[in-house]
Amino acid sequence: MTPKNIHTPPFTLSATAISQIADIAALSERFVIRMSQPDTLLLRRANKIKSIHSSLAIEGNTLSEEQVSDILNGKTVVAPPRQIQEVKNAINAYDLYPKLDPFSSDALLLAHKTMMLALIDEPGAFRPGNVGVMEGKRVVHMAPPAARVPALIHDLFSWLKSAPDHLLVKSCVFHYEFEFIHPFTDGNGRMGRLWQSLILGQWNPVFQFLPVENMVHDNQQRYYNAINASTSAGNSGPFIDFMLGEIKKTLKRKITENEGINEGINEGINDTARRILRVLANTPDATVAEIAERIGKSEKTVEANLKKLRDNKRLRRIGAKKNGRWEILPVPHKTKDEIK
Repeated sequence: MTPKNIHTPPFTLSATAISQIADIAALSERFVIRMSQPDTLLLRRANKIKSIHSSLAIEGNTLSEEQVSDILNGKTVVAPPRQIQEVKNAINAYDLYPKLDPFSSDALLLAHKTMMLALIDEPGAFRPGNVGVMEGKRVVHMAPPAARVPALIHDLFSWLKSAPDHLLVKSCVFHYEFEFIHPFTDGNGRMGRLWQSLILGQWNPVFQFLPVENMVHDNQQRYYNAINASTSAGNSGPFIDFMLGEIKKTLKRKITENEGINEGINEGINDTARRILRVLANTPDATVAEIAERIGKSEKTVEANLKKLRDNKRLRRIGAKKNGRWEILPVPHKTKDEIK
């Protein structure tokens, strides 16, 4: 039971949400098995790039995943200076992930200072003035007055630390309430998504590999609709339903993808080709150079193995060389005569 002196944000748990919590718990345990495989560090790096790209793309940053990867690797990228600064800041903020305490408002301010350095006048500080959330020229949400922000954030973190509710639920409630408060002049969206990922990571470390940022990027309009529905309802119930549904869907998709690959990944291919397939399973738009870096082989070796995989109908290319992606093909079903 939540202590009486702690303000509890208004939310309701639907029957759907309760069912989703049980399903997510079961699915996450299956995903743990995937994380025990040898390429986990490669997967972590790939997801870091995707998380940064997704979160910034939602805010209008136009850099591609390849350009984000180049900046991460210290390469020169020709792009608007502000967008490059956003990526550099996000890289530094995500580097803090293992050290950030999701139950600490001081950690939140540190992460915001890192995320918004040189982008706004007061990084790492609550907004000094009032703000509204715009949809075109229309104000869709007036955030609470600036004078109330410190107390509201204090209450939200106190509830997060003390409430007995499941962390899956608390991560969603926190995310919605954070966006409702809108505590910063800018960067609220990217901070809210990062913080839900941090809270989920406290419940199960696999969520380091399933960032909220990617889920939101793939469903931006439904994400905003869920926020608006919760605001209209006066509680975060609709947003909880939406986010739990996306978490469940993402877990199921990742498990299906990897189980399908694992069924035939060892059949008739060498170790280098196997490692290439594992990289492409999680980063289908990876370039030859990126694949080579991730598996520790030369680009020439990667190109030769890619050709063999294509010749053997295990892989095909969709789209152009620069902007296309790889698709892993299922292992053809063998007849009884072929097995003999």
